Amino acid sequence: MKFSSQTIKKILVPTDGSDYSIHAAEYAISIAKTHDAQIMVVYVLDEVVIDRFSKVTEREDIERELKADGQRYVNYILDLAEKEGVKATSLVAKGRPFEQIVHLSNGLEMDLIVMGTYGRRGSERILIGSVAERVIEYSHCPVLVVK
Repeated sequence: MKFSSQTIKKILVPTDGSDYSIHAAEYAISIAKTHDAQIMVVYVLDEVVIDRFSKVTEREDIERELKADGQRYVNYILDLAEKEGVKATSLVAKGRPFEQIVHLSNGLEMDLIVMGTYGRRGSERILIGSVAERVIEYSHCPVLVVK
């Protein structure tokens, strides 16, 4: 699929800190650089993970730790974008990852979502992973899934 420079101005880049999402972010940055677009990097605190671990640890502690991790992942990608001269913003959200990604892409009128095939829970998933699969299913904009 070939995009015109008018088509791609805003790219959403979800990350979970995995090598797959970092590779996808690098790809998104190169697309943004080519099309003079900007990226928004998003990390979603997964409610399911928080609920699962809150049975053994305080919910607030889990959220604080996951948020700190997410901010580190986001900052890493923001640094990559800055080095390439690509304008980038970020957001750390909370909820179900695919829902938050789709909601943000629609609400912020993103032109493209670029994401990795597998994330932190890759070994638990079949095919391209449930988050990417659901984003593809529900997104109103194109989704580029990077291997």
